Amino acid sequence: MTALPMNRRLVCLSMLGASAAWTTQASAFARYDSSTKVFRLDGGETTYAFGVNNQGQVQALYWGGRLADGDTPGTPISIRDHSSVDLSTSVTPQEFPAFGGGMFVEPALKVAFTDGARDLVLRYESHRITDQGITVRLKDINQAVYVELRYVMDAETGILGRSAVVENRTRKPIRIDQLAAAALNLPIEEDYQLHYLTGRWAAEWTLQSRPLTAGSTVLESRRGDTGHQNNPWFAIDRKGVSGEENGPVWFGALAWSGSWRITLDQDPLGVVRIVGGYNPFDFAYRLMPGDTLESPIFYAGYSGHGMGGASRLMHRFQRRAILPGGENAPLRPVLYNSWEATEFHVDEPGQVALAEKAATIGVERFVMDDGWFGARNNDRAGLGDWTVNRTKFPNGLKPLIDRVKGLGMDFGLWVEPEMVNADSDLYRAHPDWVLSMPGRPRTEGRNQMVLNLARRDVRDYLLKVLDDLVSQNDIAFLKWDHNRNWSEPGWDQRAVEDQQQVYVAFTQNLYWIITELRRRHPKLEIETCAGGGGRVDLGILTMTDQAWPSDNTDPYDRLTMQDGFSHAYAPSVMMAWVTDSPNWVNQRTTSLEYRFLSSMQGGLGVGANLNHWQDADFATAKRLIAEYKTIRRTVQRGDLYRLISPQKGSNRSVTLSVSPDKSQAALFAFVHSSTKLDPQSLIQLRGLDPRATYALRAYAGPQAAADATALNPVRASGAYWMEHGVDSPLRGDFQAAGFVLDRI
Repeated sequence: MTALPMNRRLVCLSMLGASAAWTTQASAFARYDSSTKVFRLDGGETTYAFGVNNQGQVQALYWGGRLADGDTPGTPISIRDHSSVDLSTSVTPQEFPAFGGGMFVEPALKVAFTDGARDLVLRYESHRITDQGITVRLKDINQAVYVELRYVMDAETGILGRSAVVENRTRKPIRIDQLAAAALNLPIEEDYQLHYLTGRWAAEWTLQSRPLTAGSTVLESRRGDTGHQNNPWFAIDRKGVSGEENGPVWFGALAWSGSWRITLDQDPLGVVRIVGGYNPFDFAYRLMPGDTLESPIFYAGYSGHGMGGASRLMHRFQRRAILPGGENAPLRPVLYNSWEATEFHVDEPGQVALAEKAATIGVERFVMDDGWFGARNNDRAGLGDWTVNRTKFPNGLKPLIDRVKGLGMDFGLWVEPEMVNADSDLYRAHPDWVLSMPGRPRTEGRNQMVLNLARRDVRDYLLKVLDDLVSQNDIAFLKWDHNRNWSEPGWDQRAVEDQQQVYVAFTQNLYWIITELRRRHPKLEIETCAGGGGRVDLGILTMTDQAWPSDNTDPYDRLTMQDGFSHAYAPSVMMAWVTDSPNWVNQRTTSLEYRFLSSMQGGLGVGANLNHWQDADFATAKRLIAEYKTIRRTVQRGDLYRLISPQKGSNRSVTLSVSPDKSQAALFAFVHSSTKLDPQSLIQLRGLDPRATYALRAYAGPQAAADATALNPVRASGAYWMEHGVDSPLRGDFQAAGFVLDRI
């Protein structure tokens, strides 16, 4: 017999009002109703709720806008089989579904026992509520396999962190074939749209959108790192209901810098499930008796204010809870990087000459890139030998660093610790230290191989090398690069059954090295870089201060890339360089002002060859860097509004950053090309105090000051700038203008 179809919306519309017996323990935002067996977390404008049904399954109930304290977010019930082919286990929206007991949907956990059984049925056992949130303990119905589900919600933004810990308390090993951090569930709707970020080298951060319909969408990296191809972020809104500044958006990001996977399914009955964690491709983890394996953290949030509201929540959450130093972290300094000026041809006189020029325009940090170490004269040799090349620097780095600091800048250095060239002293001494498989070729990319950080000896060696480098030199900053993905991910130190643990151990040891290095050197700052934007995620960002989004520094290309980046990550970590024109990527010619305005929307850097600049270039750069410093806090710590998107071939791009206290706003306007004297719409601002008065000042753009004065009032209310708008007509190709509004 087949059961009748059931209405399975996750949101229970019946309200029990004030009679709900909520009991709050240590956390003001985490509660448990013992009468209904419902857990609830509240933060910001969000409520997340789940419960235990009469079968002992932990069941999703509600994820959305914040409910009133007396509202009941749903009732956990035992859902009957939908039919003989869709059993109760699969149609119940479980918080952490394990493969077993008739499960057909994407599982969060899949294990194998030594007797060949691959069935796991988890049931609620206990819970605890603490200052940190809610922890729920599950157990298999007859094996001593336990899973601890952890829930932590940020009080200000309502962003939820979920993770899971699997514990083997049996007397034999078990093999974990799949482990996710969480399963997230959305109610039945017919108009969901999925947004996600894809790319390749020099073309990262492409924002994709598609209807979320029946079937599966898989976002993943099998590359051993976060990867250029997909980023572990998603957002789901409703077509025709949601927009940039209105309507519901559910979003999430996985905090893991190794191989990962996020699967988004709409099951046959319409429920959307999102499962994210370790990538099960080539994954197997033998868990010995008494051992545990912890998942990454899957962060998830909700906004009722469109994609713009969702990204502002993410930015605020990252600044508060993810990035080193939190809200007390220093602002990103204006830096100069020597790569495009010298490439591998670095030496002390050449770097000093560049530093002296950089200091004249207001640069605060001088970074020497590749080529300073070992036999590093090209990309075929030297990686792994992190000792100063004495031909290029006869007296070590100290004379250069002293000169840089004497010019009022701090000093930074490029490193790529996880890599090695075959032509290096390190590889000749330790060829067994690279990722490889017995009897198989050792694939190279960019003439280099990947060191196996999963090995304890490799981990300890790299920490010592980096610690010595920073201890013996006054280095304030490391640009930490990673220029190729994995291949042949073997680990022949381990038993065959344990070699695939490399996928977890490598990334854990990477995190350990960076964390320990920063513990020993608390003032050291680090940039995550991986052939451009190949390793940007909420895992690596907990221990690095900024991110390099792409090796592509074309200022026009960067508009769409920075737009995509800003959907998932904060402008405060987004580094953007002003480089030479024509740019090497597209041979496109743009003005220096245009290049600066494109880069000033994040952390500003300069990477041009200053030896080729004219006096007018230095004057322009000095003026615009000084202007940037007056708006830097607003750009890096403010609320970002994407007023006109550059996506989908748009001719214009306009962003606005508003300081948290609404005292200042920085407006950046760009046009690709004007045609036929077509008029341009006014730019209606957002996020200002409507009752306050703001003075408008144009500081960059063709005839910017004259046009702004002629076409706009010098001062007006926030309401005027938001309802009427700013008139900024730009004529020509690749034109840009910069404005500041200050509250008076």
